[in-house]
Order: sequence, then structure tokens, then C-alpha cells
Amino acid sequence: MTTSTPTATTSLLRLRTPVLAVLGALLLSGGWAPWPTAWLVPLLFVGWLPYLVMERKLTLEGARKGRVFASTYLMLVLWNALTTWWVSYAELAAGIAAVVLNALLMCLPLMAFRQTKKRLGNRWGYLSLPVYWIAFEQLHLHWDITWPWLTLGNGFAAAPQWVQWYEYTGFLGGSVWVWAVNLLLFFWLVSKEAKAKARDMEPADLPNDGSSAPLFTVKLLTPLLVIFLPIALSYFIGATYQEKGPTAEVIVVQPNLDPYVEKFEGGAQFVPYDEQLTRLLKLSEQKLTPETRLIIWPETALEEPYWENTIESNPKIRRVRAWLARHPGVALLTGITTLGSYPNKEAASETARYRDDLGYYDFFNSAAYFADAAAPVALYHKSRLVPGVEKIPPVLVAIVSHIDLGGTVGSVGSQADRTVFAAPANAPALRLAPIICYESIYGDFVGEYARNGATLLGLPTNDAWWHDSPGYRQLLSYGQLRCIETRRDLARSANTGFTGFINQKGEITQRETAWIPTSSRATVHLNTETTFYVRFGELIGRGAQLAAVLLLVVAVVVGWRRKQAAA
Repeated sequence: MTTSTPTATTSLLRLRTPVLAVLGALLLSGGWAPWPTAWLVPLLFVGWLPYLVMERKLTLEGARKGRVFASTYLMLVLWNALTTWWVSYAELAAGIAAVVLNALLMCLPLMAFRQTKKRLGNRWGYLSLPVYWIAFEQLHLHWDITWPWLTLGNGFAAAPQWVQWYEYTGFLGGSVWVWAVNLLLFFWLVSKEAKAKARDMEPADLPNDGSSAPLFTVKLLTPLLVIFLPIALSYFIGATYQEKGPTAEVIVVQPNLDPYVEKFEGGAQFVPYDEQLTRLLKLSEQKLTPETRLIIWPETALEEPYWENTIESNPKIRRVRAWLARHPGVALLTGITTLGSYPNKEAASETARYRDDLGYYDFFNSAAYFADAAAPVALYHKSRLVPGVEKIPPVLVAIVSHIDLGGTVGSVGSQADRTVFAAPANAPALRLAPIICYESIYGDFVGEYARNGATLLGLPTNDAWWHDSPGYRQLLSYGQLRCIETRRDLARSANTGFTGFINQKGEITQRETAWIPTSSRATVHLNTETTFYVRFGELIGRGAQLAAVLLLVVAVVVGWRRKQAAA
């Protein structure tokens, strides 16, 4: 009998289950490194291999369901902890909840895969795995406890030059890519093991017929091509793409007010709201030129609540208008906290609050747009709300209503439509999309702005809730993907964090230093064309959900028939 020398591939198959779980979490974390870098992104292509090996190993051992679940959950909770631990900066309990609950939800598609494989066999089982996972990612974009931070396609945010084809597929195309490579490498790995076992069983004196197979077999060549061909296509698209649309000069402002001690009333070093407004105006004037057409201030730049029905009479709004009157031709987008009232309970929204002295009213995280000094204020209400902070699902009210993730706790109001602000008179191509902070995680959501006619993405945000952590660096990178998907420039104004500009290829063209008061000026392009992804949205996600339902139905029916036959 011959003996085969252990290789890296066969060694992986021999690892213990806990080791595989830890290894999988470490590899998947490569797409969400503390300092985003393209060098670690390739780890995503092997990130699911430890899980696939672990699941196969447990199946062959006939492991109980509890052990399978525990091993799977261990990997997922470690992955979540390694990548989103920074949520705990704002509130320890919230950070723990985000890690524990999201890992639990991630188990659902993996358990569905296990049951499908058991009932329909390996071929349909492994085919169902990416289908269930991407269907889950699509669901995670739209339900009440939405938290799509770890959508696999977001893992390429640190390497936007690799995914220029997101203008066709959106970021879920990246999720398909990750699963395709991982599964192909897994099949190659299993075939290598099978051949190694077959060689060990052959007589030693038989001639070598070449069955040892060179390293670059067809089964290995296929996943390598699946890795490099999309990258090559992306570089080709990036090299030939030209920025589209007329130009306009834009200023973004970073006031650098600490939200824990300076920004909000009651903070230990609270800066009075009049002084905050003075800082915003001064920083805007530092970069102002006769060609400036738009200025963007960050999320909640105007913080003290403004009643929407009396907003025009507010002294600070009048002060802003007076400043704009001294700079004709300049439009302003600012984050603002607003309150909207309702005449009675029947007219109130589901998120409305009640006070004896105020009646029914809604609290909004809003964006206010001044097309010029005289035009009425146009408002947009943030619509993708942070779960547990701005939106509390009814089933979780008792659990998280006391948790402070940063900002106002409880459900705030929102709106159904994506508002695109009208172009100012002297810049007819400038139609602005107000994307507030967390909303920039969502691809199809941002695409709706472009479908509604937006030619520029404006992002007011307040990254300082997460201190100097991976959170705000990753959020910046996600903006690069949204630019590729929509082929729109993005102007980013952070209270503090990263303020600057991203072009239509997802390249950061200008970025100011974090943690200092500053402003930035750039000339942006105003594209009117729409990408395939903008026109048709999440075809991949919706298709995966339909396929997932069909697979589950078939698996259930087959399982039921087997029980009937055995009875």
C-alpha cells in the first residue's frame, strides 16, 4: 500500500470542529478589516471553506442537531464579534445584542441548507446553500430588524476596483461570487481527498497512471477562473469608464462636535446651538467661491427640534436664509431634527408619540434643503432606520427600549418615497439625493434616488458615535459601492469621521482628516444616465427568494412522502 503525504488541503479536512469554526470566522472577517484594505479581501473566497468542511465532517459523523447548530453558531457569532464589536462603543448591551442576535439569524439559511441536503441529496443541497443565504440577505435589507452590514457583497467595499460590474448586479452579485468560488474550491478539496484515499488502496507495484493529478486540475482551474475573470472584467470596465454629466462645485463641511459631550444639550461640554451654527457658517465660507453651487452640512447639524409647521419662523432658519442671501446662487443641504404634529389619534402614524401639552407628533431625523435664500424649505425624513435606535420592532420593544445606541431611543417617523431635491436655478442638472448615514448601506434603496432623477448623491452623516473604530471606516467604503452601482458622484459631509468626495467609479477623490473642524471643496459630475442595476433593482435577491421558497416546498414535500412511505 502507498501512503500519501498530507497536504494543506487534506490537513484542512482533518481539523477539529472548533478549530474550523474559529478559522472560518477569521477568514470571513477579511472583508471587514479594521482598516479596509484590498489585501485581505481575497480571504472571502476561502472564508466559507471551513464551514463547508465542518458541516460535511459533522454529517459523516452522524452528529446530533444540537452539536451541528452549536458549531455553526460559534463560527457566526465569532465572525459578527470580530467585525461589528465597535457597536458596543455606544452601548455595551447593544453591541452584545447586535452580535448575538444577528449570528442567530444567520443560522437560519444554513439550517435550511442542512435540511434540504438531507431530503434532496448533495447536488440540490449545495445548490440551495447560496440560494438560501442570498434570500436571507435580501430579507435582511427590508424587514424591521434590518442589519445588512455583513452582506457578503459589502465585503468588496475595500476593493472597488474589483467590482465595477456592480453597476449590473448590485452588491448581491458579490455575494454570488463569494459562494461560487467557495463551493467550487470545496468540491475540488473533496475530490482531492477521494483521490488520495483511492491511491492509498492501490498495490504499490502498479504503474503510475497519472491519477495523482497535478495541482492545477480542471476542478481547481474552474474556481481560479471564477476569481480572476470577474476581476479582469472589472478592471476593463474601470479603465474604459468616463465620468458623465455636467459639473458643479460643491462644499462639504465637518464641524467636529463630539456627540457624547459637545453636540447635544445636556453634554458635559455642550456647545450652544447658536455657536454650532456659527461654526458651520464659518467653515462653509472658508471654501466658498463664486462657482459654488451647493453646500452640505452633516446629519443633525441643526439639532434642537424644529416644528415643521412653524419652521420658517425659527430664528436659526432665518439666520441661514440671511446668510444664503449674502451668497446668491448657493443651495444648502443640512441634517436637521424635526417634529411633525397630527390633529388627532386617527391621523397619527404608527410611530407617533403623545404628550398632553403637544398632542400626537412624530420625531424625524431629517434633511432640509434650501434651493436658495427665498425658496421654501424642502424636507426629507430618514427612511432606513437603525434598528434598536431609531426603530424598535414591536416584538423587541420590551427588550431594547431602554438601550442607548447613540441618539434618540425609540421609533422615529419615516417616509415611503425617495425624495430628490429640485435643482437650483443656476445649476439645472443638480438634482440631489439626501442619503442620511445608515441609509448608504442599502444598494437598491440608493438606486431608487437615481431612478427618481437624482444626479448627485449627498450623504450627511454623524460617524462620531462609533469613535475611532472600524465602523465609520467601513461606512465610508460602502459609499464607494453605491457610487459604482448608480454611477453617481457622492459628496459626504460627516460631523466628524471622513468628509470628502467619491467619483462614479467608486474612487475616493478627496478625503479630509478626521477629528478636526474642516471643510472640503470639489467639482462633481452630475450623471443623468441610469445603470442596469438602477433600472431593475435587486433581481438577484428577489430571484433567490423565489427559488428559496420553491426549494423549501420541494424539500418539505419529499420529506413528507418519505415518512408516508416508511409508515
